[in-house]
Amino acid sequence: MTDANTARFNAEALSWDSNPDVQQATALAHKAYLAHLPDAPTLSTFSVLELGCGTGLLSLALAPSVRSLTAIDAAPGMIAALESKLANNPAAPQNVHPIAVLLESPDDPVLNGQRFDLAVSHLVLHHIPDLPAVFRTLHGCLVPGGKVMVTDFENFGPEARRFHPESKMDGVERHGIERGEIRRVLEEAGFKDVKVETAFEMEKRVETEPGNGVLEGRMVFPFLICEGTKA
Repeated sequence: MTDANTARFNAEALSWDSNPDVQQATALAHKAYLAHLPDAPTLSTFSVLELGCGTGLLSLALAPSVRSLTAIDAAPGMIAALESKLANNPAAPQNVHPIAVLLESPDDPVLNGQRFDLAVSHLVLHHIPDLPAVFRTLHGCLVPGGKVMVTDFENFGPEARRFHPESKMDGVERHGIERGEIRRVLEEAGFKDVKVETAFEMEKRVETEPGNGVLEGRMVFPFLICEGTKA
């Protein structure tokens, strides 16, 4: 993730959860993950790595269903917001472990050599310059038979650009993910049984005219869920 991304998300950390589009996308992604993951008895044994956890909205939703969840984000401000939630809410799950790091290797000391049953990431891929590198890292972070499962909005053509206001294009590397590209990236990283399909559609606020800053338009964006298994 670039310095532009880190600076933006540090600045937005305190207000992040107040965005209804963020809340809705996370809730829909959580539902999609549960629909694609094993049932409770098996899922409850999983150790999970979440890449780009932000303020932990998905982390805290998934945590009660799994054994442990290591929540990683390159923006210290986002991790601080998650740590505050964990410290100040007695009902918060205690199996979430936040780490502020730009994870570029499965052998990063912050992981202490841990390997995971599942790696997830939501609305992060469109900010990552080098997708092959990040999926090679995630592949290395998994146990044999471990799964990767990621969600992001789909690049369905020029109109996909409207997902972001023009003022927030710094750090946006692509306007959604493309089915063929993401399948190829997962397979080349070593994943088998790769599946890429529509997870859900979400209506989102967009600028009425690109660049005018008036978020009173509405558009429906398709989201993909992409998964694979480590051989």
